[in-house]
Amino acid sequence: MSAAVIVALRVAATPARAFDVFTHEIGLWWKSHALFEVSRKGDGALRFDPAGPEGRLVTRFADGTEWEIGRVSCWLPGERLGFGWRLPSFRADQTTEVEVRFEAVGAETRVTVEHRGWDTIPQKHVARHGFELMLFQRRLGEHWRGLLGAMGARV
Repeated sequence: MSAAVIVALRVAATPARAFDVFTHEIGLWWKSHALFEVSRKGDGALRFDPAGPEGRLVTRFADGTEWEIGRVSCWLPGERLGFGWRLPSFRADQTTEVEVRFEAVGAETRVTVEHRGWDTIPQKHVARHGFELMLFQRRLGEHWRGLLGAMGARV
């Protein structure tokens, strides 16, 4: 079993609306973080292209170039989203996985992000900044918490 970062946040929306904001508006709420930038060019503008089960998460940088972060592995609107997460500095055989679950809790939705696979990326890899796994995962969890907060502000 792979080590995972798990972060959950309740948002004032239906699961369908939360899923829609996460997938169709990701380029509006995604905030760059110096430790977790997609590349030296920054994060660019993220989007699912095409939005759906055959899609991929991509980012377009200011210079017009595009990077495929990962392919969609699960697309169940209002329930679950899964996609790969790769940085340009990863070798072809290196990847991490993100799973996002949307669960109704009363009038709100609990959005849970599980980002796993970082234990397969060596500590000395540039993406890990030399952090041992527990510290790296703590910092990554803080980043995801901030991202979910920004997403929640849009619902």
